[in-house]
Amino acid sequence: MADDQRTRSAPAEGTGGRRGNPWWTLTSVALGVIMVGLDGTVVSIANPRIAEDLGASLTDLQWITNSYLLALAALLVFGGKLGDRYGRKLIFLIGVVGFGLTSLAIGLVGNIVGIIALRALQGVFGAMLMPNTLAILRGAFPPKELNRAIGIWSGASSISIAGGPIIGGLLVEHVSWESVFYINVPMGAIALAVGLAVLRESRSESTGQRHDIPGIITLSGGLVGLVFGLIKASTWGWTDPKTLACVFAGLAVLVLFTVIETRVAAPLLPMRLFGNRSISVGSAVLVINFFALFGVLFFVTLFLQNVRDTSPIETGVRILPLTLAMMIMSPIAGSATERFGPRPPMVIGLVLSGTALLLLTGLEPGSSFNALWPSLLMLGIGMGLVITASAEAIVGNAPVDDAGVAGGLQTTALQLGGVVGTAVLGSVLSSRVASVMVDKLTGAGTPAEVANRLTDSEQLISQGVAPQVTGASESVQAAVTAGSHAAFMTGLHVSLVVAGIATLVAAGLALLVRRGDSSDGTPVVVH
Repeated sequence: MADDQRTRSAPAEGTGGRRGNPWWTLTSVALGVIMVGLDGTVVSIANPRIAEDLGASLTDLQWITNSYLLALAALLVFGGKLGDRYGRKLIFLIGVVGFGLTSLAIGLVGNIVGIIALRALQGVFGAMLMPNTLAILRGAFPPKELNRAIGIWSGASSISIAGGPIIGGLLVEHVSWESVFYINVPMGAIALAVGLAVLRESRSESTGQRHDIPGIITLSGGLVGLVFGLIKASTWGWTDPKTLACVFAGLAVLVLFTVIETRVAAPLLPMRLFGNRSISVGSAVLVINFFALFGVLFFVTLFLQNVRDTSPIETGVRILPLTLAMMIMSPIAGSATERFGPRPPMVIGLVLSGTALLLLTGLEPGSSFNALWPSLLMLGIGMGLVITASAEAIVGNAPVDDAGVAGGLQTTALQLGGVVGTAVLGSVLSSRVASVMVDKLTGAGTPAEVANRLTDSEQLISQGVAPQVTGASESVQAAVTAGSHAAFMTGLHVSLVVAGIATLVAAGLALLVRRGDSSDGTPVVVH
């Protein structure tokens, strides 16, 4: 094809100065990634104080996170497409500014409805920011250095994830919960200043094509329906007609989306991308990878705070083996991917992650940190390998003209994996807790009549919290606590087994991935 015969402009052009220099470009996009990564981890630390100050319910707190994830997951591919058409630098910087301003507004709004609405708007700007970071790197770095750059990009995200819980705990404890949002304002200002100074504009050559409005509506609507159903399943139940209606309606709209994309002249998400085995398999593997990671992080955090009674800051410190390993491994994974291609690091990383998840089933209510950190370290090494290699498998195999769309697809897979993991593994845990709760309570010495009365506390026990029994003696309350924690651990073990097996299956799928050829495809227009 004629498009395949064209070559892109030299990405390292102008490296004698800051503008267009690949490494200054990497610095700029890394600042944006760090801002988003910090926001994702510090908010969870602020939730208890938000509930206390604003009278928020548990459902309200869930929607503070879920409204953001829904907007982000639904619009990531569109955000990449906007960058491809109007300029990746422009859309990235609009995302940076919008993300910082909505963060400021969240701290000032003063009511829970406003926070939820602004978090959704923050997700919109996040969807403009994130996919274009990878597309900008694709246009700035020559093929031989791209994998190393992606590894550093991934490491920047890992740094923010690692530091987020500790920074958030310090801010909430010593300043205010609002300050965890205000921190994005100076971060955004720095990212904007650096971006204006060093980034070169790049876009797809197909800039005259119209937007695929039917594709935008059906992709966004389908993802919202599917994700909304998965999120609400833990409340409604997986077999509830409302859950099934949302999930199947979302899937039906996504099927309609795929039909539309095969028939329009300028599709939002070109279906030809999935004709590349590495892109389709890489996307599936990334969904499974983050299905396991997000679900396990959520429940291990509950284990540490509610069963082991550690503070938020202490919990963040105890998770450092995972997050620091991800941070350190990301650039190493970039070099390994550059040398061997994405398949070996993906397979090795997934095998390590799956093994670590299965080893975590040895945790008990009284387990010390020594029983936890080796598995978290192994999980972090595995995740660091997979994140970087999967970015190469998806973005590196896409034509350069589709780099923004591919970046959006990669980040969408990540977010969907996280939402699905939390929802599905949460449902697995809750179901198992419900089935063993009475037996675990009576086995720990709780009187049968007290155990039967506590069946209404299933959701509380599923979080690792032992219900308080009014008028109970110290020995009975101790038995309730022991039985509740035992039931929670049983559910946690089943969730870990499901996550571990899914990850090992993904390792088998990763054998189908091949090295991308970054020199293929249509050129990036560099200004």
